[in-house]
This record gives sequence, structure tokens and C-alpha cells, in this order.
Amino acid sequence: MLGLTLEGGASRTVYSCGILDALLENDIMADKIFGVSAGAAFGVSYASKQHGRNFRLATEFMPTPEYMGIKHLLDPKNRCYYNLDYDYDTIPNKLLPFDYDTLGEYKGEFYAVCTNVETGRAEYLPVDEKDRKWMKLRASCALPMLFPEIEVEGKKYLDGGIADSIPYKKAIEMGCDKNIVILTRPRDYRKQTDSMTKLCMKRYASHPEFARAMATRAERYNRCVEEIMELSRQGKVFVFTPKTTFGVNRIEGDERKLRLLYEHGYKHANWAMDKLKAYLAR
Repeated sequence: MLGLTLEGGASRTVYSCGILDALLENDIMADKIFGVSAGAAFGVSYASKQHGRNFRLATEFMPTPEYMGIKHLLDPKNRCYYNLDYDYDTIPNKLLPFDYDTLGEYKGEFYAVCTNVETGRAEYLPVDEKDRKWMKLRASCALPMLFPEIEVEGKKYLDGGIADSIPYKKAIEMGCDKNIVILTRPRDYRKQTDSMTKLCMKRYASHPEFARAMATRAERYNRCVEEIMELSRQGKVFVFTPKTTFGVNRIEGDERKLRLLYEHGYKHANWAMDKLKAYLAR
């Protein structure tokens, strides 16, 4: 059984989009997909087999002021750096149509990883074609300070990367004996507890378990990366990491940079395709 783990990283996740399109071209479809934050938001177009849709999203929509910007965060009806209803409703339902029927035909399972604000723990919410406003994807992508808390079925969530940034262990736990892991940072990147993280910890002090998850995130992330790299050396998982992110930041709006990062992922996947197929055939 093939598992696919998609790390988040907001705009940096455009690297993953190139890889996902290469997987589609080679008829490689995972049995279980675990998407974190933007990994989930972009991953659904892979599950719906819409080759090129993420590229268009990244180069035609993300660079526009309608998609994201400080004005949306200051809007009391939105309270998010991203234009929520435009990004998760207008675009997929009108401007760049999402293929809900094909997602419904997907024979595998798709999970959006979210962090429960009360418990500070990861929850793996099943995604299907019925949620046409993409509330579970909103919850998975809900970066602290840049998003409001997103409510799904009576629970409040924020970004899945807080509790489980790279959920490859969940894929293994659920029976995946082959695993592709797509990271969005270079191989030697290690996370640090920066000033923004400390500010978030203060902001969510009324939710001590969530604040604790924020405080331990860097340590857990770095340990997870070390474990994945060791499994990669042993040939037990197949890992993609970008050699460079071309200076793309979390809220990147430069179409040229986004295009370069997508192409980097696409070329990387094609370069590694023979090795990947050999791994899957073992």
C-alpha cells in the first residue's frame, strides 16, 4: 500500500505541485494521502487527477491581491491574510473548477492534518467531494496569527503542521508499506523557535496544550526530519526535498519565483522517476 505525505509550507509547497504533476503523468497514485496545510490544499488536485491545475493556481491566482494580502487580514468579516471565501469557494467553484466527481471516484483515502486548538494534538480529518467550501482544508491551512480558528463539526482547529508537520508515521501506522514523502525545505534545513513562534505562544496562552505544541514544534520537526532521512538511507521511504526554494517565502506573490519552484519540483521528479519506480516495484 502506497502512502503519500505532503508537508506544508504555504507558497513553498508549489515545489510539491511539480512533483505531483509528474506522478500523475506516470500513473502513480497513492492509496492514502496525508496533506498538511498547503500540502492538503494542493494535494486534492492530485487526488482529482487535475494535471496542471495547481500550476495555474500558483501562477495565475496566488500572485493577485484578490488571493492574499494584509487588507484581507484587517477585514473583520475575513480576519485572515488569505481571502478565504475567494480562495476556497470562488476559485474552485467558478474560476478554476475543481473536479469533485473524480475526487469522489478516488479509491484511496485523503486526510487533512489539523491541530485541535483545545488539545494541541493532531487530528486526521478525511477529505471528500462533499465539502464544497473546503472547511477541512481551511482548518489544515490555518496559520496562527494569519488565520482565525476554523471550526469543523464543533471543534476549533489551526494549522496541522503545529502538531504533526510530516505525518509519515501516521501513514505507516495505517498500513502503508511504501511511502513517498515530499518536503518543502532543503535537506539540511532545521527549524528554530523564532520570535513569531514565541508571539504565537503568548497569543494562545489561554490554550496551554496548543501553546505547548508550539513550543516543542521545532524540536519535534527536526527529530522527524532526521528519522525520515535515516529511513531514506535505508531505502524504506522515498523522499523528495528541494535543492533551493528560489527565495520563495511563506506568502510569496512573485509569479516568476513560483514558476521556478514548480519547475524545480517537476524536473526533480522526472530526474528521480526511474529510482522511484524501482523503489515502488520492490
